Amino acid sequence: MAQPSQPSPTPDARRRPRRSLAVCALIGAAVMAAVDEIVFHQLLNWHHFYDRATPAVGLLSDGLLHTAELLGLVAGFVLYADLRRRRALSVPHARAGLLLGLGGFQLFDGIVDHKLLRLHQVRYGVDLLPYDLAWNAAGLVLLGAGAALAVRAGRGRRRAKAG
Repeated sequence: MAQPSQPSPTPDARRRPRRSLAVCALIGAAVMAAVDEIVFHQLLNWHHFYDRATPAVGLLSDGLLHTAELLGLVAGFVLYADLRRRRALSVPHARAGLLLGLGGFQLFDGIVDHKLLRLHQVRYGVDLLPYDLAWNAAGLVLLGAGAALAVRAGRGRRRAKAG
């Protein structure tokens, strides 16, 4: 006797909003780490990841940061590709996650690395206040935009379920 076939899930039922947000937050954090590493550590040579030791240790710390950032990018894009393959990517949540990751890394770096742990500063030999304000404000703007998109994506998903 044949089993009655189950209706296939609707496209929205297969979406994975939390996973989409988390995967793209990982990608966003890794991208911001890459921007920090390339622009501020290498091109402008303003600081190393760890500036409280010799230049050789600073260079090693930059290499370790670069390794972590590349691992984050690879893992994030593998997980992103898996979401796409399964047709489970929630694009609105992914966009929110990307901005949350960008802003989260920026703000974490500005508050924890720069001020609490004092691993390095944005720049040396200058008045730090404008740099700190710009650095942390950029992180807050990205984080705020990501949070707004996440709320909007959640509302859109709830409306789609109700409708």
